[in-house]
Amino acid sequence: MTGGRAVHPGAWWVWALALGTVATRTTNPVVLLLLIAVAAFTVSARRSPESLRSFGFFLRLGLFVLVIRIVFEALFGVDRIGHVLLKLPTVPLPHWADGMRIGGDITVQGLLTATYGGLQLATLLVCVGSANALASPRRLLRALPAALYEAGVAITVALSFAPQLASAAARVRRARRLRGRSSTGLRSWLGVALPVLEGALDSSIELAAAMDSRGFGRRGAISITRRRFVAASVVTGLIAITIAVYELLDASSPRVAGLPLLAAGTAIACAAVLFGGRDSMRTKYRPDAWRASEWIVVGAGAAAVLGIIVAGRLSPGSLHTTTYPLVVPQLPWPALIGIALALVPAWATSPQMPAVQDIVAPDATPTDAALVAPAGVGR
Repeated sequence: MTGGRAVHPGAWWVWALALGTVATRTTNPVVLLLLIAVAAFTVSARRSPESLRSFGFFLRLGLFVLVIRIVFEALFGVDRIGHVLLKLPTVPLPHWADGMRIGGDITVQGLLTATYGGLQLATLLVCVGSANALASPRRLLRALPAALYEAGVAITVALSFAPQLASAAARVRRARRLRGRSSTGLRSWLGVALPVLEGALDSSIELAAAMDSRGFGRRGAISITRRRFVAASVVTGLIAITIAVYELLDASSPRVAGLPLLAAGTAIACAAVLFGGRDSMRTKYRPDAWRASEWIVVGAGAAAVLGIIVAGRLSPGSLHTTTYPLVVPQLPWPALIGIALALVPAWATSPQMPAVQDIVAPDATPTDAALVAPAGVGR
């Protein structure tokens, strides 16, 4: 246990991205459902009191994506081979739309293929939602290097959008119930959307004014040439890392250049960040420490990734459940062991108690959430 100390937000993001990496390498519904269960259990055990609503938003979003994927397969699916469940009327299409179909036979194989693909995307959304619920975006912004501070503010505002949007919608629905209006059904959501959108526009204007009043974007005596060189180097390194990760994750891509490109991109990006932040004018108050609990969280995520890699080496077919022919999903035991180890942070860390700078009033706006005690403002 961490003795009440909040875990570094970067550790939770590494853990969540590791679970997302596992989800990208499999369409096995058993593995995907276990990943969702691990993320949900960890969030419920180690969340801060105000973060459950944001995680629930991602759960509902994942369910919506799954349903839409199945509906699109039923209406516009091309491959109609298999056991027919239902016959829909077919809409005739012109000759230039050959290969497309609206309606027709709905098969078991087609629905299962859509379910597996939609479940994979829903799992990715749940993994991102778990990181958003467990890690404070404002604390993550404080931990970023000085060279990435401006980009970090934009990311922080984006990460704060989903929970603040959910809070705003709940606040408007509560106000409608107090006024005796309906809070369920399509008509109520139409009545909620307008005030939420109006509040978002007002908050964006307030956010811009608050950032301007705090001197956001001042560079001091750093030359334009140096800033452009650092920015170009960081972008180049990140592009190289992205290409390398794609080559390493894609089984059909050559792996010869993956590791060298990953090492080169990481070196370029890290060197640029260190060089750009050397003359930083930004200070930090009580920076978050990286201790044993953070390494436990990162190691748990790495164990899940290692388990899926070993499962892919020992039994590649167990990670991708085929529908032609129909087969029962297998249980890749290395992946299951890795996912079980990903549950360790649920017991090895303390509940995430909000820090002073993370406490936001229940009726706070996105501006308040993004700018409560923003460490390092006033560059």
